[in-house]
Amino acid sequence: MTTPRKVVVTGATGFIGSALVAALRAAGDTVVVLSRDADRARAALGEVTAVTADLQSPGPWTTSLADAAAVVHLAGEPLAARRWSAQQKQILRDSRVETTRTLVEAIAALPAPSRPRALLCASGTDYYPFAPDTAFDDDEVTERDPPGDSFLARLCRDWEAEAHAAEPLGARVACLRTGMVLGPGGALAKLTTPFRFFVGGRIGSGRQWVPWIHRDDTVRVYTAAIADERYTGPINLVTDSVRNADLARAIGVALHRPSWLPVPGFAVRIALGEFADHALHGRRVIPARLRELGFTWTHATLDDALAHRD
Repeated sequence: MTTPRKVVVTGATGFIGSALVAALRAAGDTVVVLSRDADRARAALGEVTAVTADLQSPGPWTTSLADAAAVVHLAGEPLAARRWSAQQKQILRDSRVETTRTLVEAIAALPAPSRPRALLCASGTDYYPFAPDTAFDDDEVTERDPPGDSFLARLCRDWEAEAHAAEPLGARVACLRTGMVLGPGGALAKLTTPFRFFVGGRIGSGRQWVPWIHRDDTVRVYTAAIADERYTGPINLVTDSVRNADLARAIGVALHRPSWLPVPGFAVRIALGEFADHALHGRRVIPARLRELGFTWTHATLDDALAHRD
């Protein structure tokens, strides 16, 4: 019989976190959740140890990191929660970069023998530059590619740098650069709404690449990374990348709805402001590192992932 592991999770009530906590509990692990509202987290997640924590400042919660097999850091203000003002961009940054710095400082404050053995930190495929609007925009992007210079690219770069500061403390660090996660709710719920009203279609030109992965496989990567010491450094947490127009067609087929009505780029910019660049441009991110690690996907095709959207 395997000994139950202690896993600390931030962002545990979110789209990915809630599914990860359920998987860890099913595996018999002891789950400690750090949340701004411990009572709400406990009610939502069931039999977990929920600890009240403001991750932007140290406090009594820091002792809960002791003797953890891994800390899984998923917390962060949703990117599209509201229009990007200077204040909102600072909130997005603080909720990722500053919280990661605080976690690493908390790890450093623990006696060396009781420090977490791994820190698995979320990141995003927005780390990479946008693909050029040329015939060469289908170049594959791997973990070896450099960062871009957009706001989100700089955020991801600094976010990962804070996570890697845990390595000299003895923690194995992996930064999971996540694409669009499909599944019940999440980004797919927003994408499918127009189709349900027969007004779905591509966004802008439809040529932009969209890296994607199903939530089931996202959870499987995290659970593998907790146990497998080969999971280190940057890891593209994607299954594949697809053109936005092809994604729209696949959603239409899955919902038995047409996908003929495009959303003009100017309308996206009016609605989203600066964030529109990330909807209208993309990059063809591939899971090079996961392939090297021998990971196998449960939902390996877009059609299958969309079939398991509920």
